[in-house]
Amino acid sequence: MNYIAEVDSLTFRVEMIDDHHVRFGDHVIEIDLAALGGQPLYSLVVDGESYEAYVYPEESSWQVILRGNSYTVNVEDERDRRLKSARKFADTRVTEFVLRSPMPGLIVDLPVENGSPVARGDILVILESMKMQNELTSPVQGKVAGVKIKKGDSVDLKQVLLYVEKEQP
Repeated sequence: MNYIAEVDSLTFRVEMIDDHHVRFGDHVIEIDLAALGGQPLYSLVVDGESYEAYVYPEESSWQVILRGNSYTVNVEDERDRRLKSARKFADTRVTEFVLRSPMPGLIVDLPVENGSPVARGDILVILESMKMQNELTSPVQGKVAGVKIKKGDSVDLKQVLLYVEKEQP
């Protein structure tokens, strides 16, 4: 399995050959990793040399303390990273945002109409559901390109409410 590891600002390609061998570039390293005593403390043996490291999970990374030095480590599967990159590229080519109802409910206000300019965060629709009013806002800047509902309409979950044509940079 191939991974991309980012340690602070350095990036490494890592190939897990098996449970005890890792390839860094042209070098194959023998490793053994074991958790110690239910703590965030790990024993790491690399090519016969022993290390102890504290490993703390954070929101989207790991904080590793090794030999008194602290490192921020991000590890991503190489395949997932390529897919994420492809999705970012595809997202930049999408020219229209489709607003769908996040829940069944009643349209209590529709402050926009076809052709209305909208900024990111502007209210597009106010939907009442379970006696609560929910403001549905625009995640993009552009103009309203197609309203499919009107005030007083009942809508279903995931029903298309309107389209916003994204402003192109």
